[in-house]
Amino acid sequence: MNTDMPLWQWQATDIAAAVRRREISCREATASVLARAEAVNPRINALTQVLAQEALASADAADRQVAGGAALGPLHGVPVTIKVNVDQAGHATTNGVLPLRNHIAQEDAPVVANLRRAGAIIVGRSNTATYSSRWFTDNAVHGRTLNPWNPRITPGGSSGGAAAAVASGMGALAHGNDIGGSIRYPAYACGVAGLRPTGGRIPAYNPSAAVERSITPQLMSVQGPLARSMADLRLGYHAMAQPDARDPNWVPVPLEWPAPPMPLRVALFRQCEGVSVHPAVRQALDDAARWLEAAGYVVEEAPLPHFLEAAALWRTLLNDDGRRSIVAGVEAHGDEAMRRSQAYMLEGVPETDRDGFLDALARRQTLARSWSVFMERHPLVLMPVSWQPPAPQDEDIASAQRAQALIAAQSPLLATAMLGMPGLSVPTGVADGLPMGVQLMSWRWREDLLLQAGAVIERAAAFTALPGHPLFNR
Repeated sequence: MNTDMPLWQWQATDIAAAVRRREISCREATASVLARAEAVNPRINALTQVLAQEALASADAADRQVAGGAALGPLHGVPVTIKVNVDQAGHATTNGVLPLRNHIAQEDAPVVANLRRAGAIIVGRSNTATYSSRWFTDNAVHGRTLNPWNPRITPGGSSGGAAAAVASGMGALAHGNDIGGSIRYPAYACGVAGLRPTGGRIPAYNPSAAVERSITPQLMSVQGPLARSMADLRLGYHAMAQPDARDPNWVPVPLEWPAPPMPLRVALFRQCEGVSVHPAVRQALDDAARWLEAAGYVVEEAPLPHFLEAAALWRTLLNDDGRRSIVAGVEAHGDEAMRRSQAYMLEGVPETDRDGFLDALARRQTLARSWSVFMERHPLVLMPVSWQPPAPQDEDIASAQRAQALIAAQSPLLATAMLGMPGLSVPTGVADGLPMGVQLMSWRWREDLLLQAGAVIERAAAFTALPGHPLFNR
């Protein structure tokens, strides 16, 4: 750690350690991040609210705990951001939708409560897509978030505000959620790391919700962290994953398992039928494979079982479930871009009847079994985040043809979310001025394997979103 750097550039692990040693105060760390947000957020609109007074009051309270010798949580004094589609007491859970702009939460969601208990200081609310349903972060309530690397390129979605905030120093950690890539794709687009945990790993519930989540989000949607390093990602993930009785799907599974026998086999998935693979994506995969092999992993190119069917099943299940809820909401309250994006997502996916939907849910189990068996031999998969580099802004509404090409490129995000698997987006460097990265997958509950392999790639890539970042030179 370079202690000459301003505190907003510090990693979460370093801030927490320095606070425990009383080398810095929680207020100093928080004030530095708030000053950074004041300078940067007007340019990129990553945060819908900068909670300066609230954050400083929390930091002062945290400093009093330090002075009083209280037991400190693992994130004590660490500035974090919360996505605006999750309940945070006293603030609107807008989900980027006009009718919800005054939908004030009365209590914290479990993931927010867990971060507070760990000692985190919430400095802002991060932007999302309308109904959190695009790979682009824009809505009629809060406007568009820009990618700090290039405003013409998407920051990803729907957790684009979270990724852009952490990439540009507005918090050491960011909260996001992922039902079809909404953590992993923004991390990829903004050059940071993002972890989609196993479903049931981090408790999820919005106390302000009028109705229960339907079955597909229950099976596929997860909460998770974004950060600028694997160490910070692990720290945030462990803090978020604590129990909360309000989520009956939370599972008390160990966060760390005994180390498996080495060498660990990694399935390299670098080509897919009917999909064009961008040279920069292929190069990132080849680099990551080489780095893992140098660290003692055995990397074998292998096809994945029923991969395209799994991606198609995601669209069937999510679209049919959405036809009962979000589709009507978008038509009634969505902005024009969201309505067009939704129309292209629905295109070519016929509506199923009751038996068809139940058959699709049953087929999900068959596909999951094939992956479970496959991953007995290959506990890790190295694959793209997307078959293409981060997309230009509004690529999903440019035309029907371009929208379908984008959906096809996102199959590595969709297939794995449909199966409820954990996934890790890891930066590998820069290609043509934009961040580039890869995705690691493991079977359920083995996030520890992802973070270990991610750390190998991180060390070899020697890439960070901060030094040399274009935003810092203008």
